[in-house]
Amino acid sequence: MASVPAHALSAPDRLLAVLGAFDLEHPALCLTDISRRAGLSLSTAHRLVAALTEWGALERDDAGLYHVGLRLWELAALAPRGLALRQVALPYLEDLYEATHENVQLAVRDGPEVVYIEWLSGRSAVGVHIRVGARWPLHATGVGLALLAHSDAGFQEGYCGGPLAAFTPYTVTDPARLRRMLAEVRRTGVAVSSRQVTDDALSVAAPVRGPGGAVVAAVSVVVPQTDPQIPVLAPAVRLAARGISRGLGWRPEKGT
Repeated sequence: MASVPAHALSAPDRLLAVLGAFDLEHPALCLTDISRRAGLSLSTAHRLVAALTEWGALERDDAGLYHVGLRLWELAALAPRGLALRQVALPYLEDLYEATHENVQLAVRDGPEVVYIEWLSGRSAVGVHIRVGARWPLHATGVGLALLAHSDAGFQEGYCGGPLAAFTPYTVTDPARLRRMLAEVRRTGVAVSSRQVTDDALSVAAPVRGPGGAVVAAVSVVVPQTDPQIPVLAPAVRLAARGISRGLGWRPEKGT
């Protein structure tokens, strides 16, 4: 996995390479696999894994496999766009869920991707490829469109001009069409993503603002594509986003 020879890596780089060996498809690894995926010798991997396990960043189960440890979860909870945002948002997300009984999501932007930091799901809600910590390209999701539409103009132009991955036949990959969609998001205050990730789901999202008015997150509800409730869902999602924004300290000017 490493693009730099192991001997050229600094000590922090080697530690990060070990942690980076774990992902959604590889949540549990033996020492040999960690060594291979991190691009490190077995002896170096053994030494680093032992140190990380002692500190709590990794945990070893009875079968000898290593997993990401709870110590990293404790640190991640300190991120201002993580636990603090989720705590403010959760009552509004729960209200939105009670009003719709559909999947409700909260996400933030990390570069060209959206990262989901909270998700409420109903038993009969449409299936989605989402979990807390999941990432998707901005253009393919409702929350991503809401975040992209309120990013700075230079970032938007660079994103629209870059390769736009397709996940279904309906994923928007035409830069001109994407620009028009972003303009519509800014005009209406909501983003609608239809069948872009799966061909049976539709997402309605709205931006969440921080104390200074900048968009810091987005909230969405995901319903079956056949559900004709966009006129009803849009006000509900906007209301939830507005409530979270006020909880974060945003005070809109009169008339907004």
